[in-house]
Amino acid sequence: MIQTAPYGLLMSDLYLFNKGCAYHSFRFMGAHVMDWDGEFGVRFAVWAPHAREVRLVGHFNSWDGSGSLMERVSSTGVWVLFVPGLGEGAVYKYEIVTSSGQRLLKADPYAFLAERRPRTASVVSDLNGFAWRDKKWMDTKHLRPAYSNPLLVYEVHAGSWQLKGKEDFLTYDELAEQLVPYAAKMGYTHIELMPLNEHPFDQSWGYQITGYYAPSSRYGQPKQLMHFIDCCHVHGIGVILDWVPGHFCKDDHGLRRFDGTPIYEGNDERLAEKPLWGTLAFDFKRNEVVSFLISNAIYWMEMFHFDGLRIDAVASMINLHMDKPPELFTWNEYGGIDNLDALRFMKRLNETVFHYYPDALMIAEDSSAWPAVTSPTYLGGLGFNFKWNMGWMNDVLRYMSTDPADRSHHHHLLTFSLLYAFSENYVLPFSHDEVVHGKRSLLNKMPGSYEEKFSQLRLLYGYWIAHPGKKLLFMGGEWGQFDEWKDRDPLDWKLLDYELHGKMHKYVKALNHVYTNEPSLWERDQDPTAFQWIDVNNAEQSIISFIRYGKHGFTVTVANFSRNGYTHYRLGVPQPGCYRMILNSNEVQFGGSDSRSLKKYNSEKMGWHGYNQSISIYLPPLSFQLFSFASGDTH
Repeated sequence: MIQTAPYGLLMSDLYLFNKGCAYHSFRFMGAHVMDWDGEFGVRFAVWAPHAREVRLVGHFNSWDGSGSLMERVSSTGVWVLFVPGLGEGAVYKYEIVTSSGQRLLKADPYAFLAERRPRTASVVSDLNGFAWRDKKWMDTKHLRPAYSNPLLVYEVHAGSWQLKGKEDFLTYDELAEQLVPYAAKMGYTHIELMPLNEHPFDQSWGYQITGYYAPSSRYGQPKQLMHFIDCCHVHGIGVILDWVPGHFCKDDHGLRRFDGTPIYEGNDERLAEKPLWGTLAFDFKRNEVVSFLISNAIYWMEMFHFDGLRIDAVASMINLHMDKPPELFTWNEYGGIDNLDALRFMKRLNETVFHYYPDALMIAEDSSAWPAVTSPTYLGGLGFNFKWNMGWMNDVLRYMSTDPADRSHHHHLLTFSLLYAFSENYVLPFSHDEVVHGKRSLLNKMPGSYEEKFSQLRLLYGYWIAHPGKKLLFMGGEWGQFDEWKDRDPLDWKLLDYELHGKMHKYVKALNHVYTNEPSLWERDQDPTAFQWIDVNNAEQSIISFIRYGKHGFTVTVANFSRNGYTHYRLGVPQPGCYRMILNSNEVQFGGSDSRSLKKYNSEKMGWHGYNQSISIYLPPLSFQLFSFASGDTH
């Protein structure tokens, strides 16, 4: 016999919730429109284990909870109430009376919608009934395994990609009309949205959250977000959500000391405090918190059809000392600084997500040296399937920021990454973090004259595309935004009217399409035998060249990071035949100076770079060139 709690709650669900195994807790916690005992209304359920009383307050009772006392379900710590006559749009909070008699007004941790800031109440929203059109996309995901397919991510902050006016954001519907076709035209395979979970402060960019289940009302209603994702899938674009399970903000209406005690953040303030960000860490050993967070990951995929999550600040979750002063240091039971509870949580998170969604993307934003982040948990790994390559990003940007005249002394910054490029499944990110807080935009990191900055950015992007690993580029980078990202202002779209910015935009579009159309650049990304240096040690000339092998062909890359050009640069190649230039960053149409029409090079039987065959090419300064070779192509 199935045991039920008041108003149809199942005791089995609450048991799993208390055990940390209710991976769909959003189905019964929070506010749900339903029929109960012949009446239409809304059932509310909230976890507040140490509360003396919990009352429901809102517009419907003039914020007086005296007649809306919630019922505690035995020892579960869950309180429940059914209110007949309520429906979608009802605005509410929980009035929690703590054990000391203090009264707190709290937003619903499981609310599907929140009022638009600065208001902080929760809003009843029914997520059922959306007419999805993406069945083909969802049914064929397994035919596009991420490891052996292109992954080219456009990172977007929804609040500043475009603006209609000051704090007049595009809605999810308007983003569907404008952003989706733009990303498709530019050749991106995925859009990654910076956190959309409800957050009170715009300048947190969504990384300090109060409503984990509520898509931000800045941009509209939940079903409008569904429409946006649906449009992405119809256009053949996947959608990734930047997800923040490591910490939450301290605003009074949020999770902090939710029932008067630290139930989400834990009792030990040394573990809870994140002083660098002014936030609180989740208590990963608390079962109900594990249910809350893993359910949240499942929720975005089940209800909104997100294709994956980018998990923020993994290193901060792993390391008990990271970004903390000595007085907040703690050690684990073995005397180490690894957060064992966080590690167990991440393993269970990935196991659960892949159980329900085997084709999901679970991407770790991790700057640590923790091993086997993208290995399966049964092999001792953390179970993610991709990890940001922060080491490559830091090295290559440091190298590109160096004047070309001095680069010969820093050649290792270009080549070191290939010593570990296949140790994890990597994404190569040029993210928002690299173009804020005085770091300068990617274009403005480049030394030299105005024209040289563009030449070098084109070169950098070419090397990025050709290097093993999946790709991510932050919005604005595609036309060489000159200023840092300004989160309160729209991107500098007007720059497209300027010649070199417009040509940079054209170049990135061409580069993106070359990437997605050339299997050797992604088909064997995890296979070290699919990469081969042609010339790795040419520090004196600051030139590198290498081969990427696909299943049925290969490409040859040559990149010149110096100001010296070469009319007849000889390049060793592995097979005799015709080598077709498929991209040249120095073409006039992209802002360069090369108007030469030669696109095909027949190899000569002249040994070079350790190969029996070679080609002689024109190699401009500060340039990237990509050649394709296919078996049987001789002319």
